[in-house]
Amino acid sequence: MLQLPRWRIIVVIFATLFGVLFTLPNLLPENLRNNLPPFLPRQALNLGLDLQGGSHLLLEVDSSALRRQQLDSTADQMANALRQAEPAIRYTGRGVVGDAARVRLLDVNDMARARTALRTIARSPTSGAEILTFTEGADGVIEARMTTQYLAELSRQAAQQSVEVIRRRIDPNGTSEVTIVRQGDNRIVVQAPGVSDPEVLRQRIGQTALMTFNLVREVDPTAQSLPVGTIVAQPYPGVGNRAEVVERRPQFTGERLQRASTGTDQQTGQFVLHFQLDGEGTRLFCRISRTHTGDRFAILLDNQVLTAPTINEPICGGSGQISGNFTAESASELALMLNAGALPAPLTVIEQRSVGAELGQDAITAGSHATLYASIAVLVFMVLFYGLFGFLACVALVVNMAMIVGAMTLGGATLTLPGIAGLVLTIGMAVDANVLIYERMREEKAHGRSPAMAIDAGFSRAMVTIIDSHLTQFLAALILFQFGAGPVRGFAWTLSIGCITSVITATFVTQTLIAYWFRITRPKDLPI
Repeated sequence: MLQLPRWRIIVVIFATLFGVLFTLPNLLPENLRNNLPPFLPRQALNLGLDLQGGSHLLLEVDSSALRRQQLDSTADQMANALRQAEPAIRYTGRGVVGDAARVRLLDVNDMARARTALRTIARSPTSGAEILTFTEGADGVIEARMTTQYLAELSRQAAQQSVEVIRRRIDPNGTSEVTIVRQGDNRIVVQAPGVSDPEVLRQRIGQTALMTFNLVREVDPTAQSLPVGTIVAQPYPGVGNRAEVVERRPQFTGERLQRASTGTDQQTGQFVLHFQLDGEGTRLFCRISRTHTGDRFAILLDNQVLTAPTINEPICGGSGQISGNFTAESASELALMLNAGALPAPLTVIEQRSVGAELGQDAITAGSHATLYASIAVLVFMVLFYGLFGFLACVALVVNMAMIVGAMTLGGATLTLPGIAGLVLTIGMAVDANVLIYERMREEKAHGRSPAMAIDAGFSRAMVTIIDSHLTQFLAALILFQFGAGPVRGFAWTLSIGCITSVITATFVTQTLIAYWFRITRPKDLPI
């Protein structure tokens, strides 16, 4: 006990310095933090939505639009399966009617062969589960409908994929403390601290941002009848010049887009969008542009025309530019959405609200008061029951709190109101470890042990119990963090850090303080 290993002293010094240095930025105003020496941390603890204020959105996957997209893809798969049959099965009327994808065989006698050809797309290629059911009509019509289980699984997958797309859109650099979690099977919760206007988030999230390249048909968009397989694409608001009649099926989609960036045209000085395709996209675009040299190609974003230039020569370099009536802001916004990727399905806003900063300040004040009152109560209790040793435990508790705040600051964690509750709970947990140690010392003292032996026994024999209790709490916190969301995770994060720091301070820090006190005073009796 009197001869502490050097490594323990190093751990105590390092833990104390770590806590002080990384907690310090949270106690200084921003102007002083920016003037700190380069070797000192300048990052302050991030505040959550309930403390800082911000915006809250509840989104839901548009199941009807998702079904329509999937049925359209199913119709393509049906047509492709019939074409690949040996010999090819002739069909017409490919399309979507109601809740079914449909084709009609030109020869009803081909129904048996068509049934065999379509069997390959009736089941999932990964799980083997049935995803489509087919019905046949006497006139050669074949309809495919998605099973309820398959549609539910598509919604779950779309919601999960949308989480990452939304994150890249509203937090492209990964520095904002934005919370984006899936709720249930097809809903997404977005919380953005510091964003006072939820409409900003809504506009950025609301677009699917699917870029397609469609061939232009030189037809008047106002004509009463349009060629089969074409649609009228309206100009993109603020960017496109006029409506165009384009082929419904795109020749190329933005899935092969590697990156997009803003720039200016060297000849006109107008803002443009530069895009770069990946290797496979470069090859496909080269082949398509070579085949359609001299034709006009419309570049659409969510079926709205950005621009419709003429292909003057094959484009095989894998890059190009999109011109239009761009401003610096609109070009940058479009580049951000294209880089983030397209949403797998449209999202509908179910709930939209903002949290005022005044509410956050009230929460901070209430949480600070709760932490202060809890600390004072603990200090009074420990000093009354354990005297000097109780005071030393409170000194270790201050180090413990500094380490928690420092660890959260270093890890970029967000402090929420439940997180403050975790801090208050950690205070009690940390003192509980010291109570176990001190009560063991009292027992050893009552049995006639010397002060040195009583102190040594108090730490060594209580260690197993302390580790066991904190390990149990730590595992519970990990479970909460893994399966919880939002406020539950904030509480679990603070609690898990507190479990680790409490063990360090209750054993190493308190033990070091008592050891140095013992060397200096050489007491004949323990003041406990």
